[in-house]
Amino acid sequence: MKILVYGINYAPELTGIGKYTGEMVEWMARQGHEVRVITAPPYYPEWKVGERYSAWRYRREEGDATVWRCPLYVPKQPSTLKRLLHLGSFALSSFFPLMAQRRWKPDRIIGVVPTLFCTPGMRLLAKLSGARTLLHIQDYEVDAMLGLGMAGKGNGGNVAKLASAFERSGLHNVDNVSTISRSMMNKAQEKGVPAEKVIFFPNWSEVARFRDVSVEQVAELRQHLGLPADKKIILYSGNIGEKQGLESVIDAASQLQHQPWLFVIVGQGGGKARLEKLAAERGLSNIRFFPLQPYDVLPALLKMGDCHLVIQKRGAADAVLPSKLTNILAVGGNAVITAEAETELGQLCSAIPGIAICVEPESVPALVTGIESALALPKENRLAHEYAERTLEKENVLSQFIADIRG
Repeated sequence: MKILVYGINYAPELTGIGKYTGEMVEWMARQGHEVRVITAPPYYPEWKVGERYSAWRYRREEGDATVWRCPLYVPKQPSTLKRLLHLGSFALSSFFPLMAQRRWKPDRIIGVVPTLFCTPGMRLLAKLSGARTLLHIQDYEVDAMLGLGMAGKGNGGNVAKLASAFERSGLHNVDNVSTISRSMMNKAQEKGVPAEKVIFFPNWSEVARFRDVSVEQVAELRQHLGLPADKKIILYSGNIGEKQGLESVIDAASQLQHQPWLFVIVGQGGGKARLEKLAAERGLSNIRFFPLQPYDVLPALLKMGDCHLVIQKRGAADAVLPSKLTNILAVGGNAVITAEAETELGQLCSAIPGIAICVEPESVPALVTGIESALALPKENRLAHEYAERTLEKENVLSQFIADIRG
């Protein structure tokens, strides 16, 4: 098939949506599909365009796929208004290379959300070229915005109404909608998408890479990071932004200073400087911050963790399923997840007791209790690892997705 992938995040971004979209494109090209990508220069999670890229110029790259990088505005400190400008700037600049694909006549157009601002252009190209469209929802950006109170007070405000109407238009006017969890599939149906149009397309893990990690690899990384060998590691790895509410981790570290444990926060994002300042003001010696690590060392990094933190604010957990969890499960890690019981994450923990520890969001006492419980368990969680092998293996997930969109 000729497949056009359209979305703001793409490789070489190391976390989240960009990582998964890049791996998907690479896999499709290896299977013999002709793939093109329209995207932005890498900027996430640092909110800074990569050194070898420009935020202001178009760029074409050739490799497994032909990739067009489109200019966009990247705010240094994202706010609601700045995020809207950021997303809108990409939708505008990408419209021109998008329309140029009419001559190529793609068979499928896969739009990766965010951004919903791009869906009108995607639908127009489909009409002009005869392609079928699929909107892949990695993140219900409108629900996340409303759940976190980023659109003002209450869901009835003008911004909320406009955003919700635009979202419904995007969802209702594509051929298929795919998303990464069962509860997110249910949410699509609640928003008016017919059940037969909704495809389950979960994030995946290269399970073998995370299963086969040697003691020597972990020891080498630990030494490289300067971490003592005699302390248990409480690890958070990923984006450090508004959705996580990582201030609670600082509070937990403050309460657990008497324990021989070390909090390790690895990643980038708009909230990192604030967290570092909070830790410094409290004089915490049991917390260390590191930049995002190369993907090659991620298996060793995750294997190093005795307890993994999957932290989100109340209201965000059902709109966003954390991509980091797939690899934590694959490595057999013991995770403490902050999520309400009725969310996808809460239901996973309830349906498979022992796969992870689910605690109340935004509660420091609950988080501390969860950490203490996780550290009392054997380091390798076989239940988590078996679940990953059964449901998250990359080849199986992507093969099923191609079969679904062929139909």
